[in-house]
Amino acid sequence: MTAGGRLARAGPGIGGPRDKEEGHMARTTRNPVVAAALALTVVAAAFAGWGGWSWYGAAHDDSLAFAQKRDDALAAGRQAVQNMNTLDHRDLKGGLDTWEDSATGDLHRQLVDGRREFERQIQEARTVTSAKVLSAALTELDDRAGRASVMVALRITVTAPKGEPARKESRMLGELTRTPQGWKLSALGQAPVGNTAAE
Repeated sequence: MTAGGRLARAGPGIGGPRDKEEGHMARTTRNPVVAAALALTVVAAAFAGWGGWSWYGAAHDDSLAFAQKRDDALAAGRQAVQNMNTLDHRDLKGGLDTWEDSATGDLHRQLVDGRREFERQIQEARTVTSAKVLSAALTELDDRAGRASVMVALRITVTAPKGEPARKESRMLGELTRTPQGWKLSALGQAPVGNTAAE
């Protein structure tokens, strides 16, 4: 009773619906079986979310890693093909050393074996050959096997002691092999007519 002798009425929140809900929640959480089930549900949901993001992150990382490997192989192939179409009779040793550094396997052996004769021919012709890469594309990459194929479109300029420079455009196909020193050309040749992979 109040000071005036009247009974105080239950106001909102005293014995009302909210109290009943809180009481029900208290009884539920005090039940060890229910509490354990709730905890497991929360943990499972959290793990599922983390696992999903982990899977996405791993897949994304793999894609980025493969893209980087493609870029590395393409850059190496592009440069190697350009090197093999560049030679100045005034610096034969440096030019032929670059050729050999750009090659591996059978191609490297061919360059080494034919070097002396090639030096003689270039010294007699006294030519300067340069190449500009117009476009390049990696047509195959087997990262596990360490093999790749590249197509490169070039503009080749040959300058002789007399006369105007001669220019021609050429498409070349290169086979690449990964070595401890990086990707190198193991074969090089003209692309078949009509092959436009490097465009």
